[in-house]
Amino acid sequence: MRGESELTQQQMADATGVHVNQLRRYEAGATQPSLEALKQIAVAMSITIDSQVFEEDERGLDEQLSLQFEAISQLPTEEKEIVKELLDGMIIKYQSRRWDAKRQVG
Repeated sequence: MRGESELTQQQMADATGVHVNQLRRYEAGATQPSLEALKQIAVAMSITIDSQVFEEDERGLDEQLSLQFEAISQLPTEEKEIVKELLDGMIIKYQSRRWDAKRQVG
């Protein structure tokens, strides 16, 4: 849970407001943190909740897409809306194809 952080369990407990014994249970895998505990831990460690929940290769942007989204973020608002609409259309098209393929197989 603390990963590469140099915080001790007690320092993490103090920073998050989560009792040190509970942190030990989380790190031992004996119990899973609540969403609120995950939020507190993420804030204390200056990380995203995703980094705590998903494995490295489970989620995340392809590097090329990441660069494209960075470029898109620099566009004027109207242009961003056009790109968003295009992406929404492509996603819906892809999902409907998947749904149709599953329906035909089933």
